[in-house]
Amino acid sequence: MAASTANVESKTALLDNYLSKVGFEVYPLKVGWYNSLLPPTLRLAHPDDCLAVVVLSTPALFEQAFLPFMEERGFQGLSDPIDQCVKRCVSSAVSQCFPGQEVDVRYDYELLPSRKPKFLAQTAAHVSGAAYYYQQSDVKDQPWAEKKMFGVCVHPRFGGWFAIRALLVFGGVTVGSEMVQPPPPDCVPSREGRIQLLEAFNYRWQDWSYRDIVRPVQIYSQKQKDYFATPPAERFALLKTWGFFSRESDQPDPTSDTESQVTGHG
Repeated sequence: MAASTANVESKTALLDNYLSKVGFEVYPLKVGWYNSLLPPTLRLAHPDDCLAVVVLSTPALFEQAFLPFMEERGFQGLSDPIDQCVKRCVSSAVSQCFPGQEVDVRYDYELLPSRKPKFLAQTAAHVSGAAYYYQQSDVKDQPWAEKKMFGVCVHPRFGGWFAIRALLVFGGVTVGSEMVQPPPPDCVPSREGRIQLLEAFNYRWQDWSYRDIVRPVQIYSQKQKDYFATPPAERFALLKTWGFFSRESDQPDPTSDTESQVTGHG
């Protein structure tokens, strides 16, 4: 099914209206924009003109979706609570907004049998125009010699206080050349600023400073900071102090880490 720009906007608006109430943002893209930046082994097995949508979580997710999810005992004790909350929100939105449609939903924490991620979250955010993916190659005359520096996405309104959660591919929906790729907002245009960002992310990510490279309109609440600053193996104990997990069967998997933007979490 071919979709006009108006139809793309209506699909995006429908999804955004549902998910924005619980702390998400959505941005459309064409599969070809994403695939053009990647080697064949990492590309999506969909036509280049296929419509996709990347889903981000904002600081509001924790209070608007995660804590209510925990209070409702939605957590099943099989994997990370944040991941389960995101999956419930997104899958519910897809079933409500697009009943009967073919939608390939990929979450940032999912891996293929090859152990490669099901999608590269930061690349998807960059090509959709949602956030700029600053990488080592974006710095002229690099000061790091041969040292590897991991890249990081910066959101124009939230800085680093967000996460890339899912990619939705609409298998039966194609879009033409009228859908133009938007450039991601270059929030850190100077060489000095990019060096500061990458060094803060690679060397001092625990102090949160890289997230404030631009002035954010909203940051994580103290409770959310406490949660993500806690090592994954200790988060169950923290959640118990908040009154959750009164039953032993509710215990989460302590090996799952949801606070690493390198793998799409923020």
